[in-house]
Amino acid sequence: MNNSPIHQLTVSLPVMEHFNTIQGEGYYQGNAAYFIRLGGCDVGCVWCDVKDSWDASKHPQLSIDEIVKYVTDAKANLAVITGGEPLMHNLNELTNALHQKNIQTNIETSGAYSLSGELDWICVSPKKFRAPLPEVLQKANELKVVIFNYSDFKWAEQHAEQVAADCKLYLQPEWDKSSEMLPLIIDFVKQNPKWRISLQVHKYMNIP
Repeated sequence: MNNSPIHQLTVSLPVMEHFNTIQGEGYYQGNAAYFIRLGGCDVGCVWCDVKDSWDASKHPQLSIDEIVKYVTDAKANLAVITGGEPLMHNLNELTNALHQKNIQTNIETSGAYSLSGELDWICVSPKKFRAPLPEVLQKANELKVVIFNYSDFKWAEQHAEQVAADCKLYLQPEWDKSSEMLPLIIDFVKQNPKWRISLQVHKYMNIP
């Protein structure tokens, strides 16, 4: 199976939603960011909170120029490309166009597909349902592991061994199990201080 996006000129992308907000998770938590949520995902996380993104055909195709205009009209200087699984698409044209407007490009990905585009920050959130590619893990700036049950701690450590030494490591409780998992994460980070805690603070702020 070919895990690479089709490398041809991309003039449009399926966009589920796009909005100007505050990044609520990980290293850039608290920063203003324009989110571009692309449709299409075959990773299939049972606890995914954006399952509507899975079928790319349900979402309108927006041209690269349209997407970039939304970002520039919001006067954003940071764009977060997410999904779904954004690397199912060729991101070369989108990231090039954003860079031409001096907009930083961050991505949130499962790492299951090969990298494309000029990306300033790569956040890999690996999923058990489809393993991340080793070459994507090696280029990750940030590893963000969602903790759904106790066995995920061992799984997180296995992936931490595959990233670069300067990669930022985060553990994040699955939202619906936060009351159960967060105390365990706190204890784990105290014992393993190379890890940090990521919380979905946008949900506490009631923003997208």
